[in-house]
Amino acid sequence: MTGPRDRADGDTSPEREDRRDLESPTRDGRPSSDPTAVSVVLPAYNEEATIESTVETTLRTLASFLEPGTFEVIVAEDGCDDRTPEIADRLAAEDDRVRHVHSEERLGRGGALERAFEAARGDVLVYFDTDLATDMRHLEELVERIRSGEADVATGSRWMSENVAERPAKRGVPSRAYNGLVRTFLRSDIRDHQCGFKAFSREAFEALREDVEDQHWFWDTEMLVRAQRRGFEVAEFPVDWTPKGDTKVDLVRDVLGMGSQILRTWWQLSVRPRLSRRVGMVAGAVLAVLALVLMTQYIDFGAVLSEMREADPTLVAAGVLVYVLSWPLRGLRYRDILSALGFRERVGFLTGAVFISQTGNLVFPARAGDLIRAYVVKARRDIPYPSGFASLAAERVFDLLTIAGMAGVVLIGYTVTGQTAQLAETIVGSDGAGRVAVVVAIAVSLAALGAVGVIGLSARSDRDLVTAFMHRISTDSYADFVAGIIGRFVGDLQTVAGTREGFLRVGATSVLIWTLDVVTALFVLAAFSPGLPVVELVAVSFFAVSVGNLAKVLPLSPGGVGLYEGAFTLLVVALTPLGPELALGAAVLDHAVKNIVTVIGGYGSMLGLNVSLTTAVEETRDVREETDEAVNLD
Repeated sequence: MTGPRDRADGDTSPEREDRRDLESPTRDGRPSSDPTAVSVVLPAYNEEATIESTVETTLRTLASFLEPGTFEVIVAEDGCDDRTPEIADRLAAEDDRVRHVHSEERLGRGGALERAFEAARGDVLVYFDTDLATDMRHLEELVERIRSGEADVATGSRWMSENVAERPAKRGVPSRAYNGLVRTFLRSDIRDHQCGFKAFSREAFEALREDVEDQHWFWDTEMLVRAQRRGFEVAEFPVDWTPKGDTKVDLVRDVLGMGSQILRTWWQLSVRPRLSRRVGMVAGAVLAVLALVLMTQYIDFGAVLSEMREADPTLVAAGVLVYVLSWPLRGLRYRDILSALGFRERVGFLTGAVFISQTGNLVFPARAGDLIRAYVVKARRDIPYPSGFASLAAERVFDLLTIAGMAGVVLIGYTVTGQTAQLAETIVGSDGAGRVAVVVAIAVSLAALGAVGVIGLSARSDRDLVTAFMHRISTDSYADFVAGIIGRFVGDLQTVAGTREGFLRVGATSVLIWTLDVVTALFVLAAFSPGLPVVELVAVSFFAVSVGNLAKVLPLSPGGVGLYEGAFTLLVVALTPLGPELALGAAVLDHAVKNIVTVIGGYGSMLGLNVSLTTAVEETRDVREETDEAVNLD
């Protein structure tokens, strides 16, 4: 439970009551019963060695240019586990100009600052880092920029040509890179967003605080960016700055934290405002066309058409019908996965969402279509992102286990019949996409089994393995935030597969989905009249399709086009007397049929459900992400 530990408020002496009854004008001219004009917040986490001297220096500097009784210093102590709370309590008891705002748990730097500013009495809100890296002779200029009305937001800068700032390479290079990204993506005019020396007018803070979502290291950057977008006057001035202590690039904070927040703010400020229904419809059409165009970069459509002329159209049509029938099963499985997480949705909507995301995977690299699906269910059904990603991960885990299991069963059969030696010889002697695809498939199968093992191990362990691992790669408090999200993510995965009924239900649907996928390929291969016995045709179809889909998991090409065909062709040639031309033609036609059905279904879903990426963003409600729930702060 967090709450202010405000020792100054306990002072009920007549002198204090008299001071509080004095009227003094605020910045907009309105009278105030509290004479406090300036509130300085010192964000503190485990600062027992320096907090007392920092408070004393701050009080002395403020007293040099402000009237007595017009300023306060607030120690925003953020869940410390050292003696900082006791020292802050003592300072507040000894000097009524000092207040202590305490938090039992870590709020993050931004969360601690925001909470302290809410409790502050001043009209000018100031904060700076407690290491006093910025020369305190600049404090008067910082305060007066706001008090005079010259600016609504003021910030010191270490990167302006007039300043004196010692910036060693290990600090300067990452800082310049970060500020360059913010200036480029977020169209900010500020040179130094991270200097811990800033001030806000009460009006600006109250106007911006509801829009700022980050509660950690990106908080002040987001305040500066949003202040510029809202038309507030932002003043940046050079300061003398001397680095205190050591620093290093932190993977979790700097890459996962700051990088993702830059992208999130860019989307909210630069992309979402430009979206409309017309833009959504046009984008849907472009998405479908682009998928087909990209397919031509990997597939010789002339060869496809030539092979199709030789194939039995009735059997190809039967394959198309079988593949179409698999899509409602995908929606049904996704419904069961979400149901295990506590979300009840219609199969029709979820089938459309799957269609759209799979179409996105044909266009965008790195399986970005999965992000589209997570965004769709968040925007249209308010399913939190961690649960959306967990549901996708659960689906992928079941897919990998199913197709790896199918491939394993067939491989056992080939081992019994003595064909594995021939298969291994063909793979080792091959080159190009086929060999790469098979190697990728093996690696993916092992990774899938490993992931399932890790999830099972974490479920049985009393230790918080996720947090322990995050702390091994990061020393920053942001690691707790990321660990909380990952922990919820893993917990949701365990929930989906944690019961026998749920595991069997989703597993059975997965087997049926991929069996239909194999039957589609079987019909297509049979359409070329390969002359194979039925048992051999079924076995090679199961094995080639399973390995081909395992190869597609790594995002080496949009939709895995090229990898699938390579693995399929190599295995058919290795295990049957069929020539490479027929095998490649069947692989190309099989994958083309599946991709074309996906694109048509995806575009139809965009039109029928109006849930393309862009229209989903358009319809997103203005709801904050439930950060506290995600990191279990409550």
